Amino acid sequence: MAKLYFRHGAMNSGKSTALLQAAFNYEERGQRILLAKPYVDTKGADKIISRLGVSRTVDILVREDDDVETVFREAAEYADPSALITHVDQPVQPVACLLVDEAQFLTPTQIEGLMRIAVGQNVPVMCYGLRTDFRTQAFPGSRRLLEIAHTLEELKTICRCGKKAMFNGRKADGDFVFAGSQVAIEGADVTYESLCPQCYLEKSGGSFG
Repeated sequence: MAKLYFRHGAMNSGKSTALLQAAFNYEERGQRILLAKPYVDTKGADKIISRLGVSRTVDILVREDDDVETVFREAAEYADPSALITHVDQPVQPVACLLVDEAQFLTPTQIEGLMRIAVGQNVPVMCYGLRTDFRTQAFPGSRRLLEIAHTLEELKTICRCGKKAMFNGRKADGDFVFAGSQVAIEGADVTYESLCPQCYLEKSGGSFG
């Protein structure tokens, strides 16, 4: 039986890089994969972008009201005429793995749909994302993954002080902020820094968000 995986880590822990490496590994062995990410993640538009500079266009942009099982089925059944994996006289190559970036932005219902894809369609689903937001509160999608995923794996990174980073500090115009909407995509006005608990508390004045 295929599994639902959640590989989580603070900012700069190499989640997107690990996802793209996993995609490369599958394809190097001649297997077909699908890449997906939430539509709300406007960074990179329809691409997954690693901080190392590697990028790739996704196959599926998941909107908040999408049924993930439906959009997965439609993408899985689609045959690209220019792709080497399909020919007129051959069926579409089955999907060996679904890889999802920024999975924290999916809804709990969509996470449950990913579980059904793994269990019901026997397709491994690998989700990569943050566990908590800049206030140390779990994203709804991440919370559901922590509750139901078969396998949990932490991708580690370090704080500015050299200790293990666990939390994500949000900066607005260069200063740490601890109030605001849960979702604010990194860009010119908003940036993030991974912090250990001690540095986070120092920046927040002793409060967890």
